[in-house]
Amino acid sequence: MRKAGKNITKARAAVEARPYQLKDAVPLLQKIKFSKFDETVEITMRLGVDPKHADQMVRGTVVLPHGLGKSKKVLVIASGDKIREAEEAGADFVGGEEMVEKFNKENFTDFDSLIATPDVMQSVGRLGKILRPNGLMPHP
Repeated sequence: MRKAGKNITKARAAVEARPYQLKDAVPLLQKIKFSKFDETVEITMRLGVDPKHADQMVRGTVVLPHGLGKSKKVLVIASGDKIREAEEAGADFVGGEEMVEKFNKENFTDFDSLIATPDVMQSVGRLGKILRPNGLMPHP
């Protein structure tokens, strides 16, 4: 087995083998880091629940302070009230048959996700040659 490097040995010496409170662990992590990139930290928490019981399941989400990177651009092709719903939901590009025509004329692919309602899937299906190679074809 290989011997640990001097930085790892120094970091291990600074950490006691005991559970830490989060308020104590974060400053310690910041003090003992030695790499020049942002390191990953794994946290293990003892919650004292039994996941076999349905009323003790632990689920949740975390909002990260700086997000996950770049935001995704969403295109919605729909008709009727669904266009208004898509705009209210925050879609970047919304339209109906005119968006299909824009594809045919301009080869428009300035988006990351495409959502189409079932009533316009026949029109969207004709765009398969453009959408499939880019992985943008929606599933019915």
